[in-house]
Amino acid sequence: MSKKHHRSFLSLTMAVAMLVSIFSSVASADSKPVAASKENAAINIQAYVEDMQPGWNLGNTLDATGDDETSWGNPRVTKELIQEIAGQGYKSIRIPVTWGQHMGEAPDYKIDPAYFNRVEEVVNWALEADLYVMINMHHDSWQWISHMEKNHDEVLAKYKSAWTQIADRFKNHSNKLMFEAINEPRFTDGGTTDHAKQYEMLEELITSFHVIVRNSGGLNAERPLVIPTRETSPQQEDLTVLYNTINKLNDKNLIATVHFYGFWPFSVNIAGYYKLEKDTLNDLTTTFDNVYNTLVAKGIPVILGEYGLLGFDKNTGVIEQGEKLKFFEILTNYLKEKKITHMLWDNGQHFGRTTFKWSDEQLFNIMKAGWTGRSSTAETDLIYLKQGAEIQDAKIQLNLNGNQLTGLFAGSEKLVQGEDYELNGEELILKASRLTKLTAAGHLGQNAIVNARFSYGPEWNFKIVVNKTPELFNASGSTEEFAIPTVFNGNQLATMEAVYPGGGNAGPQDWTSFKEFGYTFAPSFATDQIKLLPEFFKEVKDGEVILKFHFWSGEIVNYKLTKKGTVVTGQVLAE
Repeated sequence: MSKKHHRSFLSLTMAVAMLVSIFSSVASADSKPVAASKENAAINIQAYVEDMQPGWNLGNTLDATGDDETSWGNPRVTKELIQEIAGQGYKSIRIPVTWGQHMGEAPDYKIDPAYFNRVEEVVNWALEADLYVMINMHHDSWQWISHMEKNHDEVLAKYKSAWTQIADRFKNHSNKLMFEAINEPRFTDGGTTDHAKQYEMLEELITSFHVIVRNSGGLNAERPLVIPTRETSPQQEDLTVLYNTINKLNDKNLIATVHFYGFWPFSVNIAGYYKLEKDTLNDLTTTFDNVYNTLVAKGIPVILGEYGLLGFDKNTGVIEQGEKLKFFEILTNYLKEKKITHMLWDNGQHFGRTTFKWSDEQLFNIMKAGWTGRSSTAETDLIYLKQGAEIQDAKIQLNLNGNQLTGLFAGSEKLVQGEDYELNGEELILKASRLTKLTAAGHLGQNAIVNARFSYGPEWNFKIVVNKTPELFNASGSTEEFAIPTVFNGNQLATMEAVYPGGGNAGPQDWTSFKEFGYTFAPSFATDQIKLLPEFFKEVKDGEVILKFHFWSGEIVNYKLTKKGTVVTGQVLAE
């Protein structure tokens, strides 16, 4: 990805477009592309890519820009970790590598032998685990390659030197090892914003990479090579340029790659996109229709080298669980339809590097089921019942996706169809009588879970929650630390609006009143608070701000802030 934890540049660029429309002496090879030899054409490259499915990223590790692989908080990679990943069912692993801080000075730009040995050790572990392996140049893209326009000769020489050394080091490794030319090449950090110039520089890099590897001997004459779009973006313009570049290279063992973090507003929970709705789904299908039609359908296989949701870099809870599960179920299925191999971005937030446990077992299970089939989901996983109100039947639309409902369970008890629930087509009706029994304790918050089981895939959990209107209290603090005491009363915060009383939206990204979850505000259920974060106040004017907190039960609570310099006070507003 582009920087340590942040992937927002790529997706923000995509989102803005959507929302506006709703080498040097080290290697002496010349710069002409190398035509494919008979040996070079021996691999069935589409079958190769399909056999890689599914894949996983060893993120924020060897790509870290500090002194070593632990500098971004992850532990050293172990052989056991790699074996565990293979044991989870993954067939391929992408090992992002940042080389720049481990390279010497010009003209040789020699890669530190100890670091080189370490990279090779991890690669060998992965190959020994029978995984397909992809290595690349990762954060080098923004650290120094991005400055190519202003420092062309030095950047090209360093890039060529790096790939000359890498290609030579791995030339006799199994062809289950592939090279990715560069991660997310965008050039904007160096000040280049003109797309034509970016495309020109990227093609020069890719052509140099191709010449170096193909002329480096060993198995590199036929080794699969992975070529990215500009910014590794799946936008149509970038896909078209990549198609033309690959055609020029005239090599049957090339693979295209893009990245995808979803429709940006949904991906970070901003602008009111806290539910999986049509704009997010249209973005997903349009994106991969374009990828398929431009590349896959024309004989160029594609690897989705990274995917996820941008909000995960803050917390995997930025997107509500049911909405998150539906998104990944639909995404993995659509990628399967389009014959696109996907590689999950994991910077440590998903699979524990020492525990070897998934932080979200439900998410992993629904992704895993999507490798071979479709899971069933529902329109929601939350059933709210107002405390004190008469309990009514709950009607929920299921997404069976070709499966059958085989039963509903409350703990070990199987519910009785006709008595506890009804199923009309894909409409599930949970009877008021059963909901009453499940919430007999009557305490606020989750009272029970009803598990829906299906003929394929993981179960879907309906959380039965008793709630009443959340209570917020007066508060005082600063722009660096401000928290609203909150009694959630069984509720879960969905989003927050911020406006000025006289008109206009307050806070960052003032094109919308709905603020970014986890960036400007965040609930803390452990401390009974809603925290307003420093990033929010950086773009709030002095004076009053009206906040509207939207909860998943459908309730909205209003609150007033008063900011004067760095001093902030908060007051509850009457309904």
